[in-house]
Amino acid sequence: MPGMDIRPTSDKLRETLFNVLCAADGDALVGQTFLDLFAGTGAVGIEALSRGARKIVFVESSAKAAVLIRENLASLGVIEGFSIQRSDVTAALRKMANAGMVAQVVFLDPPYAGQTLYQGTLEALAQWSGVNAETVVIAEHDKRFDPGETVGALQRQRLLKQGDAALSFYRKIT
Repeated sequence: MPGMDIRPTSDKLRETLFNVLCAADGDALVGQTFLDLFAGTGAVGIEALSRGARKIVFVESSAKAAVLIRENLASLGVIEGFSIQRSDVTAALRKMANAGMVAQVVFLDPPYAGQTLYQGTLEALAQWSGVNAETVVIAEHDKRFDPGETVGALQRQRLLKQGDAALSFYRKIT
């Protein structure tokens, strides 16, 4: 999208992501709370919603991208099961913690150029009360960049590379 610095997750990588999440159980997302951090177009969260997630929280700091997410949802006729927080991730996590929210899946896809955002976001998630040992935290990143085997209490369980992108899957170690 010109001028918006949005790099949507490729269709193929998104398919791989959901194949992994739903490998053992095709209904794995049914009834789950899914956070789409640095949501961009909202494509990943919308896919999770289409696969039965109960609640999607889109977190996006860009006003233009937040409008785009709302437009994408409306074009699909989606009117419930989501919230859009136009905020930076740290403030959004604080707000969700205060509300007692717990997420079963957290997906983060900061701009690839913002490598410090990975460390800060993963550290915040490692400390956030809404992530527990059952939560899957997934970071999409450039395959040439490694966000780390461990970040705070988060331990990488799996690394998948596809094209120029990679997915790191983390769980909280208690």
